[in-house]
Order: sequence, then C-alpha cells, then structure tokens
Amino acid sequence: MSSSITVLLQSAAMQLAPTSETPELDAEVLLCFCLQKQRSYLRAWPDNCPAQADVECFFDLIERRRQGLPVAYLTQTKEFWSREFLVTDAVLIPRPDTELLVELALERLPKQPPGKLLDLGTGSGIIALSLAAERPESVVLAVDMSPKALAIAKQNASRLGVENARFLESDWFENIVDYGFDIVVSNPPYIAAGDPHLRLGDLRFEPQSALIGGVDGLRDIRTIAEQAGQRLKPGGHLLVEHGYDQAEAVRQLFQHYGYRNIRNHADLAGNPRVTSGIRSFT
Repeated sequence: MSSSITVLLQSAAMQLAPTSETPELDAEVLLCFCLQKQRSYLRAWPDNCPAQADVECFFDLIERRRQGLPVAYLTQTKEFWSREFLVTDAVLIPRPDTELLVELALERLPKQPPGKLLDLGTGSGIIALSLAAERPESVVLAVDMSPKALAIAKQNASRLGVENARFLESDWFENIVDYGFDIVVSNPPYIAAGDPHLRLGDLRFEPQSALIGGVDGLRDIRTIAEQAGQRLKPGGHLLVEHGYDQAEAVRQLFQHYGYRNIRNHADLAGNPRVTSGIRSFT
C-alpha cells in the first residue's frame, strides 16, 4: 500500500531528527526534488500518494542525508541572491552570509562608465554571476585555481543567461594579466588548519582547499591584500569575506598594505563578516 505525502514526510523527519538540525525542512526539500514539484505542492496535496519510483528516490536521499551529506549536494542546487545555482562537491555550498559581499560590491561598482570587477576564488560563481547579472553593462572576471569549480561556474553562467562574465584558471593573481579593476572581491579560504569546525556538519563534505587558509586562516587573505592593490585602479575597492573573529587581523593586513578607509561590515547576525578598503591614489 502506497503512503501519502504527509506520512512520507513524517517518517523521513523522524529518521533525520538525530542527525539534522532541520529534519522537517530537509525532508520537504528532498521530496520536492524527487517529485520535481515546489514545496507549495506538498501543502496543497498532502494526501497524494507518490509513485513507487519517487518514494524510492526519496528514501535513498533521506538515508544519504542521515549519513550527513548536505542537502545542496544531494539536490545539486542552492539558492543565492534570488537565483538558483548548480552546486556539486567540487565547490562550496553558497551561504546567506556571502550575500553581504554582493550587496557591498554593488554599492561600489559603477554603472557608467561600465565597471570592471575581479572575483578571486569564484567557486560556483555565485558572487561573480550575481554581480554580472545585476550590472549587465559591467565586465566581470571570475578566477579559480580549480578546473572543476570553473566548469560549474561556466554552467551556472549558461543557466542564468549571464554573458558579461569570463573565466580564468589561476592560483590567485598568477595568470591574471588585467589591471585597472574598480573592485576586487573574494570569499577566500579562511578557516585555520586543525579548526574543529572542519569535522562538523556540511564542512566535512566540502572541498578542503576552499576552506582552509593555512595555519592561522589568513594565508590567502594576506596574499590577496598584498597583491590586489597592483590590480586595482587608484581609488578602487578591495572587499574580502572572512571569519567572524578575524575582523581585526584583516583590518591590520589592509592597513599594512596601504589601503585607506578600511571598514568592517557586519552580517545579519551582527558578526563582522567583510572588510573593505580603498587603494590609495599614490
């Protein structure tokens, strides 16, 4: 006898409760993925009984989620800046905190003449493509050292119809020949090697190279702060996302490398999440 949507969701949520902080939500998202329906469908038709193939798909994903795999990797999609992005285990899972970086960059990216922006460590392309979509007249260069990540970013550009972004494989600035950027933006690796959080939750399954920023977590931020000034036009902006407890250390790095008007910006939880600075005119 087949089970209704309500029964399936209740059963799945019970299975997920010991390992997930959001068992009901996870169950709904995964069932919608198998049914290829919106969540509103579950509420409109709670007594419907899905086909056996869909039920098997659902409980296979529930088991994998019970083992800890992130929902975003199971569905291979994640919403960011009101757009749906393709994600795989080759890239980080987009997080709401990073929308602050997009918001701050948009405030600084000129409309006329068209702005020129560099996104370092683009991953799935969420920052570069969100900005390129919001500023279609701009020129956006998205850089990553991972060919697999760049392949995902290119697919996302095609899915979203973004045509003003180009992609480059490079270890930070190594292969970049462009200069005169209005903005350099980055969400680099910033977790210290050995941090216990790396063994928890979704971080266990995400690419470690995109998470770990050396012994102190500041290795890549240090490189970016040191070299970005050479690529920015005078008066151009550097924006870097970092850990909630790294704001003062990043501010000192920006100061050391000659940026001015250095500011820390808080995320929705009130934690300092992004540091910005302006390249000097000298």
